[in-house]
Amino acid sequence: MDLVRKWVQALFFIFTNGYWNFPITRGIYQGPLKVVCSPGLNCYSCPAATTYCPLGSLQQLLAGVRMALESGQFFVGFYVVGTMGVIGSFAGRMVCGWACPFGLLQELLFKIPSPKFDVWHPLRYIKYSLLVFMVILLPLFAVDEYGLGLPWFCKYLCPAGTLEAGIPMLIIQPGLRANLGLLFVNKFFFLTFFLVWAVLTSRPFCRTSCPLGAFYALFSKVKMVKLRLDPIKCTNCAACHDVCPMGVRFNESPDDKECISCFACSKACTFNAINLEVGGLAITNQPTPCSDQLKKNPAS
Repeated sequence: MDLVRKWVQALFFIFTNGYWNFPITRGIYQGPLKVVCSPGLNCYSCPAATTYCPLGSLQQLLAGVRMALESGQFFVGFYVVGTMGVIGSFAGRMVCGWACPFGLLQELLFKIPSPKFDVWHPLRYIKYSLLVFMVILLPLFAVDEYGLGLPWFCKYLCPAGTLEAGIPMLIIQPGLRANLGLLFVNKFFFLTFFLVWAVLTSRPFCRTSCPLGAFYALFSKVKMVKLRLDPIKCTNCAACHDVCPMGVRFNESPDDKECISCFACSKACTFNAINLEVGGLAITNQPTPCSDQLKKNPAS
């Protein structure tokens, strides 16, 4: 299953960043695919991007609400929110493990030999604060005299945007370098910080600072595609603890909001106690001799 996931990650990367003509055009793709919502974090301004980022589009939507209402346009397009909701209710944070290019990059960096460290558990709540304040409240309420807000997270923090859009645009359009200032230095610092951290810790940005991951995490209990724990087969051997890239102890919290359904725990479980479930139906559920024996002789 891990090989399948790697192929899916690669295909999503190619699909969402398939405009490789940008070194010639020296611009951003504006074709028909740009109306398609990328499930993962993928900057709209990346010259190779063929889709738009749901997080950036949500901020742009909220940033324009006040101006639209003040100008008498009493309608707001919720295509972005609806698309994010459909993706979240279907797969939740499985998107992070299967379809996010920045998540894939962090996985590759973590393979570099180095001392490895875990993430302090309370840090996982930072991303929810960023979702509420930088993605929702600030674009909606911190507006200029025209009632127009800013995409705060994209402009001031997002490391994926710096890597996928900021740096490539500076390369293909050297004239932009004259406008570099403290803002770019700040974003480049965050990018460097998370890339170095990703070598030492598994998926640090996903676990601590990604508002999109925080949004998808809200669907952890209701999503259609999820991993399910079979308590009859589970022996609490804790084999699933050390292999999880998100620090989830699956046998203790099978509906953990951090789970990205990468199947690492399922692969490590020798009792087939962790299986894929779609819409309440088990897809990979298989009996094991050990579990069958436990059912026949529960006292043992």
